[in-house]
Amino acid sequence: MFTAILHQQIKRSLTGLPVSVRWGEQAVVDHPDPKVTILVNDTKVLSILAQPTLGGLARAYVEGWVDLLGSAKDILSLGQAYCGTDASAHAESRKDWRWWRHTRSRDRRNIHYHYDVSDDFYGLWLDQQRIYSCAYFENWDDSLEVAQQQKLDHICRKLMLKPGENLLDIGCGWGGLMLRAVEQYGVDAVGITLSENQHAYVTAQIQRRQLQGRVEVRLMDYRDLPEDESFDKIASVGMFEHVGRRHLRRYFDKIFRLLRPGGLVMNHGITSVALKSGGLGSEIGVFINDYVFPGGELTHVSQVMAELSAASLEPLDAENLRPHYGKTLWAWVERLEAHREEAVQLIGERNYRIWRIYMAGSAFSFDRNWLALFQILAGKPHADGHLDYPYNRQHVYAV
Repeated sequence: MFTAILHQQIKRSLTGLPVSVRWGEQAVVDHPDPKVTILVNDTKVLSILAQPTLGGLARAYVEGWVDLLGSAKDILSLGQAYCGTDASAHAESRKDWRWWRHTRSRDRRNIHYHYDVSDDFYGLWLDQQRIYSCAYFENWDDSLEVAQQQKLDHICRKLMLKPGENLLDIGCGWGGLMLRAVEQYGVDAVGITLSENQHAYVTAQIQRRQLQGRVEVRLMDYRDLPEDESFDKIASVGMFEHVGRRHLRRYFDKIFRLLRPGGLVMNHGITSVALKSGGLGSEIGVFINDYVFPGGELTHVSQVMAELSAASLEPLDAENLRPHYGKTLWAWVERLEAHREEAVQLIGERNYRIWRIYMAGSAFSFDRNWLALFQILAGKPHADGHLDYPYNRQHVYAV
């Protein structure tokens, strides 16, 4: 009786959508030409299908309670219609009382969980430099490799890197930005990461490229950087989402103390679109925290600006690369799907499903304007207020 009621609820929710639902030989919902077919493997999923959320559907897919047949784009677009939700319109964020959420040990475990999956796995779908952040497509038909190179140069030009300067890369990933900055812009660089795999990879790259003495990579939390060091320029790309909303002021205060007067900092990261959002709704935020980015937190760009300014850094330029990140993520999804068998061998079916649905869902969220990606350039003025920054942006786009 209860199962029959759930079946009726599922049918009503899917009315008019090109979606079929099958449970063994039984057609719970039949469509003559479905774009997506949901194969029910476990009765646990029936209550989720009767009252669907995007996060709930993602969880069911990852746990194997359902199989989802169809393209990733169709799965996400029809899933959104099925759930009937605007995931950006989430409830107002509340102050997180869990003080331990961003301790050094917890952050280290969180980074290890996400980034130390397998270097070979990341190599299946990232570009050759392993740039794991939003690319910059100067032209719509640019390849991922070209767009990632353009992103690195876009950041280097915004930072106005010059030979002899020293650059700090907070959360340096696999080293693409700082290696580019050293080899093409003549700077010296220090990169920090909490990922042991990334640290080992960058160390090997430094040796292979014979850049010892010009580049250093440290396995270190940004909070532990010694403040007797100072830097002309600082970059933080795809890292501050791990800082935590209640720690943003401390993060920017640390950057201010490390930056020399007259220096520039680039903060490149994902932000929420809803003004007072605590993250994506429809249980997406819960899914991401549980399966993908434990401890990750998003905030609106206005709060980023406020905390940055409170730390006495002067905002100079802000650019939203939202469409670029959607395109980047779809490219990653296509590459991951093309290497499905190799990915499953490296990380297992469950983890493959996590990454596929996470990246496709993120791409859909950027396309739908549920998420944004801001590059914010700021400076540390001299005591007299002077900051050596041009009156226009020609330096950013000069070839």
